[in-house]
Order: sequence, then structure tokens, then C-alpha cells
Amino acid sequence: MSELETAITVLMKTFCTYAGSEGPKNSLSKGEAKTLLQKELPGLLEVAENQAEAFRLLDLNGDSEVVFEEFMAVICGLTCMVYSTVGPNAPTIT
Repeated sequence: MSELETAITVLMKTFCTYAGSEGPKNSLSKGEAKTLLQKELPGLLEVAENQAEAFRLLDLNGDSEVVFEEFMAVICGLTCMVYSTVGPNAPTIT
């Protein structure tokens, strides 16, 4: 599997690891999103003023759950922000 295919698989598995324990399997509840953010994106919680704001950043349509498309929109946005900072000097993954 290529690095990009691996990255895509990791993103899908990460979402699925946290989704569905409190509700529908295809979305994150507030509690599930909080756990995902704490464990996988602690830096996002640091820049958010509070956990409610962090959830609001993920819940793009305001329906109190985060579906995969919303999760990926945030991941893509964060990736673009990091890339604009480090550009082609992105760290290598070992």
C-alpha cells in the first residue's frame, strides 16, 4: 500500500474507532468527538477556547453529531494550515 493509501486508511480507521459507541455508527456524538480530540488532536483543543468550541468546529452543520465528511473537512483544513506554515519542508514520517 502506498503512503497516501495508508494515510487514507488511517483516517477512516481513526474515525470509525471513535464513532458509534454512543449512537449511530456513522457519526460522532459530542462525547465521542471529545474523546477523539483529546486522544488524536490535542493541539486543536489547545487552540480552541473550550471543548464546546472544538466540537462546533467539527460539527459544520450544527446537528449535534459529526459525520465522516465533517471530520474530513476539518482534517483537510488543518492539513492546509500546517502546509501553509511548513510548505515543502513537511516532516518525514518514519
